[in-house]
Amino acid sequence: MIRVTDEVRESNAVVALETTLIAHGFPPGEGIEVGLRSEAAVREGGGVPATIGVLDGEIVVGLSAAELERFDASARKLGPRDLAAAVAQRAVGATTVGGTLAVCRAAGIHVMATGGLGGVHRGWPTPPDVSADLQALASTQVLVVSSGVKSLLDVPATSELLETHGVPVLGFRTSDLPLFYAAHGGPPVSARVESAAEAAEIARAHWELGGGGLLLGRPPDESLDDVEPLIERALAEADAQGVHGQAMTPFVLSYLHRESGGRTLAANRELIVGNARLAGEIASSGT
Repeated sequence: MIRVTDEVRESNAVVALETTLIAHGFPPGEGIEVGLRSEAAVREGGGVPATIGVLDGEIVVGLSAAELERFDASARKLGPRDLAAAVAQRAVGATTVGGTLAVCRAAGIHVMATGGLGGVHRGWPTPPDVSADLQALASTQVLVVSSGVKSLLDVPATSELLETHGVPVLGFRTSDLPLFYAAHGGPPVSARVESAAEAAEIARAHWELGGGGLLLGRPPDESLDDVEPLIERALAEADAQGVHGQAMTPFVLSYLHRESGGRTLAANRELIVGNARLAGEIASSGT
């Protein structure tokens, strides 16, 4: 059921990458470019990329460039609960952070890169929407490199829930959690780290103590500090149109990209690639 490429199987410096970003995170045709740039960035950092998705009745760990072309907007969005059904039904399935973490647990991968972690949606408990990413992270020995949590979420509430689950929230050369597009302004992190090697050392110690996942927040290289009003308008428009659940993130991203004149789209591309490069450095430091 799980096909792992030879390169991934033989490496001790693997970085998992999700496919939801490719299928649903960007305008048609652009996701594949970001996916390939992320893989190249992992290699620049000294790691081996393993982009994960479901194809033809298999969970594939280490998709080829030709296979990545099949992940378009028609692909199913797969959290941990959805993997088995997608395999049995031979669907094309793009893994979320949570879905990717579930595969990491099965395949023995300990580093992952993404854009933003899922979490507690604004307005909770109405709707009662909390991403499966959080439970998957808490129960999986993987260090996830991201630019904090997704910008449309309740970041303080997500941070509190991560603490409840015992997930270390580290800041890469920052003392507060990045707010995805904005470099600063989030809750305080549980520890600040200054290098990839230090992050890897903390992860190893955490796992020796029986801990699960860790989140490492890397601030975007270019901070967009004026996006919050756009996010609020996007969420209001989503509510007016009855957009909820898994459709929420693609809707909000599309709104932001359009209304910002492409600024958030460019920032999204660059922060994802930058996170992948850092993840490669951490993986090659020995996790």
